[in-house]
Amino acid sequence: MTETVSGTDWRAWQDSWDRQQEWYLPDREERFRVMLDMVEAVAGTEPRVLDLACGTGSITDRLLKRFPNAVSTGVDLDPALLAIAEGTFAGDDRVTFVTADLKDPEWTAQLPYDSYDAVLTATALHWLHSEPLTTLYGQLAGLVRDGGVFMNADHMPDPATPRLNDADRAQRHARMDAAKAEGAVGWKDWWQLAAKDPVLAGPTAKRFEIYGDHADGDTPPPEWHARTLREAGFGEARTVWSSPSDAMVLGLK
Repeated sequence: MTETVSGTDWRAWQDSWDRQQEWYLPDREERFRVMLDMVEAVAGTEPRVLDLACGTGSITDRLLKRFPNAVSTGVDLDPALLAIAEGTFAGDDRVTFVTADLKDPEWTAQLPYDSYDAVLTATALHWLHSEPLTTLYGQLAGLVRDGGVFMNADHMPDPATPRLNDADRAQRHARMDAAKAEGAVGWKDWWQLAAKDPVLAGPTAKRFEIYGDHADGDTPPPEWHARTLREAGFGEARTVWSSPSDAMVLGLK
């Protein structure tokens, strides 16, 4: 079921969030495909997955479509995005959602399982600065089972190529401007729509009380992530996907 007694079409909100994210990340589905390829390669087709900073559950949605026997725990602090996630997956006993702050030292105590075959996250952890992200990687090393995997797909520009970075940024923004002129809904516009929705208005207001407008942390390069994961206790770590501005780093326990 995707609708509640209020008549809210949660699947429509889920799809609109995906379209808004694709405005920024036109290769978003490609990184999800590679992510799930690596899950299958390491953990098989019935994994227990932690969808970290899950938002509306975009990763969980793709996980369950590809692996119907998978189990997913979604963790986030955003009340509006969690409302969409919970509405979308209402009645699906393969999915559990947990409200938790990843900066809370005790957040893992709220999880329904002590360990996971895979921990997956995308376009989320750039909200954290390097120090709390390092702490989080240490916590994740304790959550991923031996032989399990962690993957983080996010903004990871290479500071060694500033001219290339500038050229890529200019091209991306030009394409975004063109798409917006044709009706694409961007980040701020999407949140304005959510704030006007009778069901999401309250959670959206709470969301902005928690996060403010935007709270970008650090965006260190892939090499930093791989090194930090190895130092945290992962046996192997490296980039498994990249674009000019983003990358996905995998840590194998």
